[in-house]
Amino acid sequence: MRNLTSPIAAVLISALFLSGCGSNASATASETTASTSAESADVLRVGMECNYAPFNWTTTETNEYTQPISGVDYADGYDVVIASKLAESTGKKVQIVKLDWDNLILSLNNDQIDCIIAGMTDTAEREKEVNFTSPYYESEEVMIVKADSAYASADSIQDFSGAKVQGQMNTVYDEVIDQIEGVTHEPAAETFPAAIQALQAGAIDGVVSELPVANGAVAANSDLAIVRFAEGQNFKADTTVSIAVRKDDTALQEALENALGQISEEERNEIMEAAVSRQPANE
Repeated sequence: MRNLTSPIAAVLISALFLSGCGSNASATASETTASTSAESADVLRVGMECNYAPFNWTTTETNEYTQPISGVDYADGYDVVIASKLAESTGKKVQIVKLDWDNLILSLNNDQIDCIIAGMTDTAEREKEVNFTSPYYESEEVMIVKADSAYASADSIQDFSGAKVQGQMNTVYDEVIDQIEGVTHEPAAETFPAAIQALQAGAIDGVVSELPVANGAVAANSDLAIVRFAEGQNFKADTTVSIAVRKDDTALQEALENALGQISEEERNEIMEAAVSRQPANE
């Protein structure tokens, strides 16, 4: 969540990967529905992939945390809970809009959603198109490998020199791979699950991820393991995620910033722990 690089290029190329990224610039059916049904000022339309557990995922089962995204599907996850809390704090009703990752900023600037809460990192490239709040979660970059791999005992990213490493397209996790000297930087995966499948199939040696997402992947797949790097031996990258709003929507940015201030770091961590425990991979 996705601590991710600018999707500007997504307008020019086929969209790949984070959390379901599609292959065209059109929004999903749920996006179209949302854009016509949520025009009221008392609704906060929040864009996310709904395919990047534990930050966000799609489920057919409802619980106290879920929000509807279609007639049969619901969104759940850390981002959904945060979005619900922020909407309530700002006197609005939340509406989750399921979108391909590469369409998120485009849809925001086309006024199809009001903000993006999707594990997105504030980067210089993205700031050319949108504004960001302060971070609402800080993670850690790790590598997912096969449990029986020689790389499972690595403690530096440079231990992956010569390895085949993959990340999600248009994310920080793909961009940082080149910090590994001599790495074979595999073409970015279309989705995070696709990268995991490639790893399990032996096509690649490692997948760059953030820790909460890696925890879920490993919990669901006993053949995988997480490599956490020693201090000073990790990737050099921002590991925070923030909320994106339109450049001219300073009032909403301020309102969301104030609402975020009401959620303590302890509560944010508790929300993430709960999301990890109930994500589909752990059931």
